[in-house]
Amino acid sequence: MSVMVSSFDARRTRTSEKYTAFPPDVLPMFVAEMDVALAEPVREALVRAVTDGDTGYVGHHRALPDAFADFAADRWDWRVDPDLVRTTTDVSVAAVETLRRVIAPGDQVVVMPPVYAPFWDYVTEAGGSVTEVPLLPPDGPADPFDTTAGWRMDLDGVARAFADGARTVLLCNPHNPLGLVHGSEALVALARLAAEWDAVVVSDEIHAPLVHADAVFTPFLRCCPEAAEVGVALTSASKAFNLAGTKCALMVGASERARTWFDGMPTEVVERTGILGYTASVAAFTEGGPWLASLLAELAANRRLLAEELDAALPGVGYRQPQASYLAWLDLRASGWGDDPAAVLLESAKVALSRGLDFGRQGAGHVRLNFGCSAETLREGLARMATVR
Repeated sequence: MSVMVSSFDARRTRTSEKYTAFPPDVLPMFVAEMDVALAEPVREALVRAVTDGDTGYVGHHRALPDAFADFAADRWDWRVDPDLVRTTTDVSVAAVETLRRVIAPGDQVVVMPPVYAPFWDYVTEAGGSVTEVPLLPPDGPADPFDTTAGWRMDLDGVARAFADGARTVLLCNPHNPLGLVHGSEALVALARLAAEWDAVVVSDEIHAPLVHADAVFTPFLRCCPEAAEVGVALTSASKAFNLAGTKCALMVGASERARTWFDGMPTEVVERTGILGYTASVAAFTEGGPWLASLLAELAANRRLLAEELDAALPGVGYRQPQASYLAWLDLRASGWGDDPAAVLLESAKVALSRGLDFGRQGAGHVRLNFGCSAETLREGLARMATVR
């Protein structure tokens, strides 16, 4: 069973950003939204809610914390305490509101570029200042058939940041845009550093359900006892099940310290959870497994297709198959298209990709490509890009 649809078919009926941000002749392969049909249990749950008029304020019950706890136990052997789970609008809000509880105005927060562009905004919105500790790049040229991470955390850099006064890390695991799944040893080392310096790690794990079969995801809070004491995890069904517009995310703790942070948040943080997002998330975590397995199989095939055909379309491109998600980080510095090759490809190939520079200075000469689409759409994108010389 295929869960993918054509970008061209989706554009006929969908009004979200992916299908309306550019003119109809542009192939949208930028924003992290997939060309998929909804999982049937999710669709049925949403239709039922709308039919029943269940569209009011979100209720106070444990359906979603319990559903996520079961999902985490089954998928990652992670024992989540549902009493230490809170919901809110989305992971962006979860990040900002958590940072507001754990930092003082002006405090330094470590981010690890190249990383999801809004991370800088989360920190400043919460009242902090960004301290960049870039990831260490792979040794040697990229091998498109290599699915090992290559990239790694600069733990010495984090230690220096802590020595200079930083007391919080905003972690991305799995890491967007690289598809990097941080190894358990690195996570343990980070947790122990944080414990040594009385620092906090806020771990954005929204891409965790999309880890591919040749990688192993370790939830930060599960990696060691120190992590449980210093960390908060942020997640959602939205990325894996294509539910971003329904607005629901989870903040997960594993300590009384985290409970204090959550209880100190304004009531409205939880009240802003979208009831349709809540309903969809429960259905996704409890009944969406078969659909997710089909999705991951199709994404793995597209990931491989890129490895096989990308260099013919973009000679000299640097690409490593991501360990997670449906986002490919492409190094186009050999193309001669300057710091912003996405602009060249939009103008000359009518393909919309994400600008590498949006993910930090390290993104100069790079683009992020969304392969959460049909193989037909992916091949169309490659064919268009191949015309640019």
